[in-house]
Amino acid sequence: MKRTSILLLIALSLLLVSSAVGAQTIELTYWTHTDDNRTILENRYIEEFQAMYPNVTIKRIVNEASKMGDLMLTAFSANNAPDLFNLPIEQEYGYMMHHRVAPVNYEAIGYADADELISQYMAGTFDTVTMDGQIYGLPLELTNWSLYINKNIFRDAGLDPEKDYPKTWEEMIEVADKLTLRNGDIITRRGFDFRYPYYLVAMLPMVEQLGGQLLSDDGKTAIVNDEAWIEVLEWFRTFGPHGRNLGSPTYTSARKIFNMDNNDIGMCLTGFYQQGRIRIDNPEFYDSGEWMVVPYPVFENAVKDVRCSYYGHFMMVNAQASAEKQYWAWKFIAYMLDHGWEYLETVNIIQPREDLLSDPRYMELPYMDVFMTDMAKSHMVFLHENGFQFERFIKEAVESVMLSNMSSEEALEILRERIQEVLDDSY
Repeated sequence: MKRTSILLLIALSLLLVSSAVGAQTIELTYWTHTDDNRTILENRYIEEFQAMYPNVTIKRIVNEASKMGDLMLTAFSANNAPDLFNLPIEQEYGYMMHHRVAPVNYEAIGYADADELISQYMAGTFDTVTMDGQIYGLPLELTNWSLYINKNIFRDAGLDPEKDYPKTWEEMIEVADKLTLRNGDIITRRGFDFRYPYYLVAMLPMVEQLGGQLLSDDGKTAIVNDEAWIEVLEWFRTFGPHGRNLGSPTYTSARKIFNMDNNDIGMCLTGFYQQGRIRIDNPEFYDSGEWMVVPYPVFENAVKDVRCSYYGHFMMVNAQASAEKQYWAWKFIAYMLDHGWEYLETVNIIQPREDLLSDPRYMELPYMDVFMTDMAKSHMVFLHENGFQFERFIKEAVESVMLSNMSSEEALEILRERIQEVLDDSY
């Protein structure tokens, strides 16, 4: 064989080896929370992206939403966090403040700069993920919760779901009691149960309705307006096992069982996305018209008409990933999020993109008017670099009152001391 032919074969072999190595160089790990509808979509997006870019492999790992915060905290503490992930913004905020996540790569996502990106979304979308002029996340969804009602259970209890649904938290206790069924002290049908353990999203607005705050305006003092906090803690005591025995954090999440229509939950707090989950879990119930959505309740003596906070699930990228991995992670994120209407129709999650919000079909979606009216009376969830820790402290306070029968005054004092200690250490 001629020398030139041998050299050509060697060159071709090296090229093939080089191509094979290049095809395996980018391996991305993506963590997200459980959602069957979204899993179907995103697995397809992964397949499509990998077909377009054979040098990229993406491993999608799903965890229970309620466990994601702890799992991510452990992973970051061990310097073993995924390359890309999404969490509620109140859990992501600390990672951004401590520079554990990378700023958006505009070239990778197909925008010239931040201004061009911002112009494509609802005003204020990126306020919570902007620091020192850099944007650190792209919104997978913007979400608020309203009250889902099973009409059959209302009628079974002799109530008219269209008229008798609870408008106030005081009415919630009474209506839930009428809907509840028990075998002795064991609840067999809950009228309502709270959205544990998302206290910053769903409980803090109850405190704010009564004029309370988690922190003072300057951020240096924990717990504003003790009376408001004690009234809310007493509401949970009355609701729980040591009061009217209507529900508890120890029961299966109300949102998880609502879809099955098994006569075991009458009402639950959840988002627009729940409709997509009802549709896949129980198509017959979805099509029956026997469920409805009504506004988030407000205390009778409220001084502010504040509804359930809204929050964002933002896609973020690990700052410890290599520059190359960061580039491809942002490129994949942009590809996924370029299917906003499909996410809305299939998963019922809302990306606050102008092209979606201006579409006439948007407000025609079931009960969208309820969610948008509630959102107009709400605000973004409380954000603080130690917010995830504060939420744990609130969880301990609520559970000590509900499950251990601690006085609300003592639980509040412990809550104040724990949050204040964190604040003092920060200054």
